[in-house]
Amino acid sequence: MITKNYSIMTLSSAMLLATGCSPSPDVAASSNITDYQGSGSITQGVANTVETNLFECKNGRSRIAGMGEVTDSQGKTWTVPAKNHFTTAPKAVDLYEECESITPQSLSNVDESSVPVSVIDADGDEITGYIFADNYFELYINGSLIAVDTVPFTPFNSSIVKFKVKKPYTIAVKVIDWEENLGLGTENNRGKAYHPGDGGFIASFSDGTVTSSDWQAQTFYTSPIYNLACLKETDGERRSDTCTTEGTDNGQNAYAVHWQTPSKWMDKNFDSTTWPQATTYSEDDIGVNNKKSYMNFIEKFSGAGATFIWSTNVVLDNEVLLRYEVK
Repeated sequence: MITKNYSIMTLSSAMLLATGCSPSPDVAASSNITDYQGSGSITQGVANTVETNLFECKNGRSRIAGMGEVTDSQGKTWTVPAKNHFTTAPKAVDLYEECESITPQSLSNVDESSVPVSVIDADGDEITGYIFADNYFELYINGSLIAVDTVPFTPFNSSIVKFKVKKPYTIAVKVIDWEENLGLGTENNRGKAYHPGDGGFIASFSDGTVTSSDWQAQTFYTSPIYNLACLKETDGERRSDTCTTEGTDNGQNAYAVHWQTPSKWMDKNFDSTTWPQATTYSEDDIGVNNKKSYMNFIEKFSGAGATFIWSTNVVLDNEVLLRYEVK
């Protein structure tokens, strides 16, 4: 693995964090030079807003889903929370979406026959997929973009898709945990101005495919980080286990780590052998027990044997790419 060594001069408090331990969440990033050993690119502080809001909720409230750009120490500009096709791609059909007043009590109230079928192979099998993402997903089958989530941030929604394909085929999904404070991986939540959100993705398909630890999950954007020494890379895993996940009112100078997304990551023949396996999470971990968009269709999620998946850090990793080959 080729690594980069960045010496970063930060802009906040004067505390030296040389031990590698996570700082108090009420202490901003160190103002001293910190050496980062890793393959990512480092940015610090809030991004410049380039899109104020991608989504307007017609019947209710939603968090602002903005887009931003932030420049790293080498002069490269990164899009946050991630590049996406929300404004241009076909949308998935909503199972449950409060902003459109689509709130069925169960699957029996959903007209599945009206869901359009994306044809990958004309002589393939028709497959139905049921998806819940916190917050946003883009679904590819054999490299073709099938559909994207209809809500980038909140309120929480769930989706249904159909496609026709022959086995073996490859599912690839971009998932994004959206952010309110662009470039910082945080939102105003739980009494803190800068609180990291959490992600989560679960899906089942009518051919028996379900999300599990057999899938692969690789991280491409991690934030907020208040001490770069807490980051580790081992055997292809980009880990932030020892980094704090606490909220703070003083998080405006947090670091973020970015990795370049491979251009063909969604293709069937893309080589993802170095990517780690997905980490699984419980319904309690993700906090869906009070989400009607999930609970009203639970028989198609955990009831079908699917589990929530993400990278190794469901809180700090904000852009994750998933892959799975259906044989």
